[in-house]
Parts: sequence; structure tokens; C-alpha cells
Amino acid sequence: MADTNESFRKLEEKLAKAVEIFKQTQAEKRALQQELEKLRSDARERVKRWEIQERELIALRQEREEIRSRVERLLEQIEILTRPDSAG
Repeated sequence: MADTNESFRKLEEKLAKAVEIFKQTQAEKRALQQELEKLRSDARERVKRWEIQERELIALRQEREEIRSRVERLLEQIEILTRPDSAG
């Protein structure tokens, strides 16, 4: 009978240990899921910022080209006005 009680006690200990491990694993899983969601949220925010910056870059490049074109036209007009043969 003592042998049966000892076996039962060992089984209870193993079950208690298994329950603790399960609880710990579940807690770790929840923590990892929260971390994963935070990382996903951070990634979405970075993508949004990247898209905004990309649009700003495109707009700045277009503005630069417009200004370059305007400056070239102004330089052409200055050149025409300052030619020796154009003296009125």
C-alpha cells in the first residue's frame, strides 16, 4: 500500500509540475503575442511614415525640376538681353 501511495504522490508531483510548466508556457505565449502585435503595429507605423516621406520626396523632386526649368528660362532670357547684337 505504501508503494501505491508513493506512486500516487509522484504522479501528483509530476502533474503539478506539468500544470506549472503549462501556465508558464501560456504566460510566455501571451507575452510573445503582445510583443508580436506591438512589432506589427510599429511596422505599420514605419510603413506609413515611409510612404509619407516617399510622397514628400517625389514632390520635392518635381519642385526642383520646375525651379530648374524656370531658372533655365530666366538664364536664356538674360542671355538674349545681354547679347552684344541685341543692343537696341
